[in-house]
Amino acid sequence: MKLVTAVIKPFKLDDVREALSGIGVQGVTVSEVKGFGRQKGHTELYRGAEYVVDFLPKVKIDLAIADGMVDQAIDTILKAAQTGKIGDGKIFVSSLEQVTRIRTGETGEEAL
Repeated sequence: MKLVTAVIKPFKLDDVREALSGIGVQGVTVSEVKGFGRQKGHTELYRGAEYVVDFLPKVKIDLAIADGMVDQAIDTILKAAQTGKIGDGKIFVSSLEQVTRIRTGETGEEAL
């Protein structure tokens, strides 16, 4: 089992969710986060004053999936979230040692 975490631009969330549903991903967890990478923020003008925005709004998507679906999930997220511009985000994959469904007590891939 793997935990796939994608940090993407907020306006791409619906596209990614629909694409993941299309390949059979049954559940995702979404968090609104802030951060920066190579773009290092930007300056904005508000009421005549210029200020620096260090952290940009992003969306973090977490999905726990079976090992066999990892490559397909990554490809799906890439295609749905990519704009070709700086700040598109990143995808991280980590191992899950155990998963337990609270309602039924199922463990492992059955809990996904």
